[in-house]
Amino acid sequence: MPESHIKKFLHVGCGPARKENITGEFSLSHWHELRFDIDPNVTPDIVGTMTDMSALENAYVDAIYSSHNIEHLYAHEVAEALSEFKRVLNEDGFLVLTCPDLQEVAKLVAEDKLLEPAYTSPAGPIAPLDILYGFRPSIAQGNSYMAHRCGFTETVLRGTLVAHGFSSVATMRRPAAYDLWAIASIRTLSEERLRDIAQSHFP
Repeated sequence: MPESHIKKFLHVGCGPARKENITGEFSLSHWHELRFDIDPNVTPDIVGTMTDMSALENAYVDAIYSSHNIEHLYAHEVAEALSEFKRVLNEDGFLVLTCPDLQEVAKLVAEDKLLEPAYTSPAGPIAPLDILYGFRPSIAQGNSYMAHRCGFTETVLRGTLVAHGFSSVATMRRPAAYDLWAIASIRTLSEERLRDIAQSHFP
């Protein structure tokens, strides 16, 4: 494929995951993955934080994929991270973001199921307490950056993205998975284009 047809996406908080393990669209050959993580042990291409992406030039990537990262920030840091996301995206760029759905998790807490497994991940059973505050086994092993410090409902996530300058936003809840998905673009997109991007990336 000609180099001019290759697009770059920044895989924020990549952990051990690779492009083949994320969205169907990003796994395709015309997307080049740049792996970005705070933890050098997962051998990212770039070591850094969501609030300081100074290693990347302005308008450097065509898209950003951020899965279960934003909840690790303190609430006041979310604006800094979204500002950095916007800075490194080009003018036609878009963000694919996922995070826990606190509205759905709160139902389990209200049913007094705080410590009961909500689902089982490859890392093991995940209880509401883990979704709210971070995966306890990882934190116990010294990975304090795995702690959760803020959270979102679908309404709050959509409102936050709009409030911080993303022109078009589409969101989705997955109650059975206790997560939220969002597409957010720099430019205003038609409903058809926004829907096409969502269908290419949402599970």
